[in-house]
Amino acid sequence: MKKIEGTIATVIGFTGCVGALRENTCLLATYSFILTSLLLLEMTLGVLSFIFKDWIKAQATGGFQAFIIHYRDDPDQQNLIDWIQEDWLQCCGIEGPKDWDRNNYFNCSSIEIGSSEACGVPFSCCKRETNTMNGITKNKQCGYNVRKPGNNRELEIHERGCIQAAEDWMDRNLLLISTSAVATAFTQILGICFAQNLRADIFAQKAKWH
Repeated sequence: MKKIEGTIATVIGFTGCVGALRENTCLLATYSFILTSLLLLEMTLGVLSFIFKDWIKAQATGGFQAFIIHYRDDPDQQNLIDWIQEDWLQCCGIEGPKDWDRNNYFNCSSIEIGSSEACGVPFSCCKRETNTMNGITKNKQCGYNVRKPGNNRELEIHERGCIQAAEDWMDRNLLLISTSAVATAFTQILGICFAQNLRADIFAQKAKWH
C-alpha cells in the first residue's frame, strides 16, 4: 500500500514540476487528469461511506472477528489488533472482552487443557496503568484470567468494544476529518486550475509564434 501511495505521489510531483518547468502541455494535462481522478475518487468514496455506513460497520465487525480468531496465527494481524486496542482506541474485543472467547487460546474452556491464557484477554486490552511493571516494563500477562468469575476486570481492562470506540473516535474527530478533507480537495482544485491556466498560456504563446 505504501509503495502504491509513494508511486502516485512521485508521478504527481514529476508531472507537475517537470511540466511547469519545461512548459510541457502533455505533462501538465497528465497532472490535471491525475488530480481530477483522485478528487472524483475521494468524493465518491466519501459519499459511498456515508450511504453504506451500516455495511462498512458490518464488514469491519466481520474483519475484526477474523482477527480475533486468528490472533496467534498471524503476527501481522496480532500487531494490528494490539495497536488498535492499546494505542489507538483503548478498547477490547468487538463489543467487549467476551469476544475473546472466540479465540482458542483465550476461550474459557481452554482451562481444561492447561492454557495459561484461558479466560483472559491479550495484554493490549489492559489499561495502561495495569499493563506495565514499575511504569517501564510492559506486563504481557496482565490479561491472564481476567474474565474468570469474581475478578474485578473493569479495574484492569477496557470494557468498551472497539466498534463502539471507533464510532466515538469518529464523532470526536469529525470536525478535524471534515476540515482535512475540504483542505485536501481545495488544494487539488487549485493544482488543477493552475495547471490548466498554464496550459492555456502556453498554447496562447505558441499561437502568437505561428
